[in-house]
Amino acid sequence: MFKEFKEFALKGSMIDLAIAVVMGGAFGAVVNSLVKDILMPLVGVLLGGKDFSNLFWVVKPSGTEYDTLAAALETTKCPACTSSV
Repeated sequence: MFKEFKEFALKGSMIDLAIAVVMGGAFGAVVNSLVKDILMPLVGVLLGGKDFSNLFWVVKPSGTEYDTLAAALETTKCPACTSSV
């Protein structure tokens, strides 16, 4: 069984898939960094100094408004909630 798997893996299709997964992850990280660190600050400057780092939308209003995402997460005390947005 291991011999058959080794033959399959060395055919090239599995190696190509592994390379594609690694490249996709790296490309995603590059695009995320480009948007977060270069594009959004430029858009913020063009829109008059808007800071997008603390911008969030409320999906389901609860009747209480919060100024920052950190303040909203602090009041929920949700262990699964993080402020890594």
